[in-house]
Amino acid sequence: MLEIKPTETVNEGSIFGQIIKMDHEQLVICNDQATGLKALIGIHNTVLGPALGGTRMWPYASEQEAITDVLRLSRGMTFKNALAGLNLGGGKAVIIGDPKLKNEAFMRRFGRFVESLGGRYVTAEDVNMKTSDMEYIAMETRHVAGLPEIKGGSGDPSPVTGFGVYMGMKAAAKKAFGSDSLSGKKIGVQGVGQVGKYLIEYLIKEGAEVIVTDIFEEKLREVAKATGAQAVDPNVIYDLPMDIYSPNALGATINDETIDRLKCAVIAGGANNQLKDEDKHGKLLIQKGIVYAPDFLINAGGVINVGMEYLGGYNREIVFQQTEKIYETCMTIFAKSEKENIPAQQAAIETAKARIESIGRVKLPF
Repeated sequence: MLEIKPTETVNEGSIFGQIIKMDHEQLVICNDQATGLKALIGIHNTVLGPALGGTRMWPYASEQEAITDVLRLSRGMTFKNALAGLNLGGGKAVIIGDPKLKNEAFMRRFGRFVESLGGRYVTAEDVNMKTSDMEYIAMETRHVAGLPEIKGGSGDPSPVTGFGVYMGMKAAAKKAFGSDSLSGKKIGVQGVGQVGKYLIEYLIKEGAEVIVTDIFEEKLREVAKATGAQAVDPNVIYDLPMDIYSPNALGATINDETIDRLKCAVIAGGANNQLKDEDKHGKLLIQKGIVYAPDFLINAGGVINVGMEYLGGYNREIVFQQTEKIYETCMTIFAKSEKENIPAQQAAIETAKARIESIGRVKLPF
C-alpha cells in the first residue's frame, strides 16, 4: 500500500495531489467489464453525516476531466449541504460514457458499488439521470434518494431546485437593485433542462423578460414556444445586455473570456462550479460590480428535497419552507462579502466551513 507522509512533497497534478489540495477523504474508482460501467465516487467530507450527492453521466473527453469534475462537485456538495443546514456531508459520483448505455444491469452494478461503501456515500439524481435509474440502484442499496413518489420517494427534485435558484436570484436582485422584484428585468437563462424550465416558469410568472439558450436546439425551441421566451444561439448569450445572467447547464461558464463579455449586474443560476477559478474569477466579478450568488448556495433545493427523503419524515411543504430560507442565507453571505471585501463564493465557503468545524468538535466523521 502506498503511504504518503505529511512531510513528503506531492505533485499537485497527480491524483493524490488533487485529493490533498481539495481536502478529500476518498476517491473511489469503479470498473465493471461485464456492463461497461466506469465510474468515480468522490467523498469529500463526512463530518456532518453521510456524503450525499447525485450521480451524473457524461461522455467525458478524458479520465482527468472526469476526475476534476467529481472532485470539484463533491467538494461543492460539502458546502451546499452545510449551508442548507443538513446533517449530511458532501459527495458526488460521475459515470463516464454515453447515457444511452444505461440499462438495468448497468445501474444495478453501480448500486453495488454504492452499497460497498457501507453508507458513507448516498446517491441521487443529477445530469442525465432519472428517477427510474434510482429505482434500479435501490435494488442493490438503500443508500439512494430521489426515488419515484409511487415508490415512497420524493420524486424529481428539479422543481425544488428551480425554486431555490429563484429565491437566490431574488436575493441577488435585492442586493444589486434595491428590490427583489424581477418584473421587467431582462434575464438570460443558459440551459433549459429540468431546473432551467422550472426557473423560467417562476420568472415568466413574475413578469421578467426572459432570454433562453441551450446547446440542444430542439429542447430550446420547445421551451421558447411553451413560455414565450426569446431563444438565442448559445454563442451570443454572453454578449447580450441583460440585468441577470443565469447559468443552468454545466460549469465553468464564468471565466476569463466570458467575464469580459458579460453585460449584467447579477449572476445567479443552478449550474454547479460556475466559476472556473474560484479565487480569480470571484475577485474579477467584484471589480466589475457584479453580484454573484454562489451556486452551491442557491441550487440547494434539490439536495434539501432528497436529503429529507433519505433521513426520513419527508414532507414537501417543509421542504419548500426550508428551501425558501436560501433567500435569507444569501443576504447574510452578501453582507459578509461586502463587510470583509471578499468574493461571495469565499464568504459562503467560510460560512460552511465554520459550521462543519463547530459540529466536528462534538462528533467524529461518519
